Amino acid sequence: MKGVAKIGTVGEERFVVSEQHLIDFAYDGMPQILCTPWLIWFLEHAARNAVLPLLEPGESTVGVVLNVEHLAATPLAVEVVCRARVFYVDGPLISFQIEAYDEHEEIARGMHKLRVIEAARLAKRMQSKTRQP
Repeated sequence: MKGVAKIGTVGEERFVVSEQHLIDFAYDGMPQILCTPWLIWFLEHAARNAVLPLLEPGESTVGVVLNVEHLAATPLAVEVVCRARVFYVDGPLISFQIEAYDEHEEIARGMHKLRVIEAARLAKRMQSKTRQP
């Protein structure tokens, strides 16, 4: 890494809820709303965005801990803003406070940890788990 992630650094990810982001069981009166797995995807990317400027060539990040409370539903075509703020750093392990808001209210909050890794080292480890023909 090009230095240490600073406490208070914020990463952000914005998106508009589209059909691909909706729950897949919106029938029998259930409204079309943002599904939690997609919300988590955007929250994780907000955290990653906070550290991207610090990564050296060949480095990447992987999520290692995630605790998200999905507080409120968000309908189709509404913008969501996800933010991740660094609150603790322990070498390659970076802890974030995460939150998401739609145009009306806070829709999620929690904690996330990323680990900075060497991509080639991870690729080599994954090779040993891949069956070769």
